[in-house]
This record gives sequence, C-alpha cells and structure tokens, in this order.
Amino acid sequence: MSTIKQVQVTFDCASPERVARFWCEVLGYVAPPPPAGFATWDDFNAAQAPEDRDAWFACADPSGVGPRLYFQRVPEGKVVKNRVHLDVRVGTGLVGEERLAVLEAECARLVALGAVRVQLLRADGVNESCINMQDVEGNEFCLD
Repeated sequence: MSTIKQVQVTFDCASPERVARFWCEVLGYVAPPPPAGFATWDDFNAAQAPEDRDAWFACADPSGVGPRLYFQRVPEGKVVKNRVHLDVRVGTGLVGEERLAVLEAECARLVALGAVRVQLLRADGVNESCINMQDVEGNEFCLD
C-alpha cells in the first residue's frame, strides 16, 4: 500500500479563474505561470477552441505546504450544500472576544473580495466561535 504524498482540492464552478483568484487572495496562494509558449493566460485561452476556453484554473501555496486548489468549469450550477468545504483557520489558539475580533476583521476583508457572510456561530462551551461564509460562487467555507 502506497503512502499519499499530496492532496489537491478540486472545485466545480462556472468561472474557474475568477474563483481561483478569489482563493489566492483569501489564502495567500499564487496562480501558476501560463503554460509554456504563452505570455499570459489570456493568450493561452485565445489559442484554445471556444468550448475549451477558461475551462480550468489552479492556484498553489507558494511555500509548497498547503494543497493545490484546482477549479474546473462545469455546466450545472451549485444547487445543494457542499459535501466538503474549506476551513480558513485565522483564529487558531484564540478564544472569546480576541477570537471574535480576528474572525470579524478577516470576514470584513473577505467580504470586500466578494465573499458573503452567512452566519456567526458563537462559542457554545464545546466549540469556539466561527463564521460561516460563501465564496464568489456560493461555495460554503468557514472562518475558524
């Protein structure tokens, strides 16, 4: 049995580059350079058949520690709750008002990028506070 070395998280979406660039801003990830032979992603897309243009995009942790995120265009829209979501861990080790302040500050930054705040879940004695949010295409994620 082999050991898994890396994980990629794949998102189905309508606009791969738009969603990928949102997550680059959220996580401090970077977009890869365009494929060999192309100066820009626009040049690459212009060379593709119309049905293949803007079909995918990816981003990666520049330190190489976090998983690569891959975004692929699909014809159907999102209709139900995600079965998997990302937790953006900005409040790790913080509790109470200090944690809430960090969560709220990051929430405000992400809303300015196009995210939607859904719900603040306050600490309940078992779990610490977190904020449920949606990305630019409605995919759920948590500020934790």
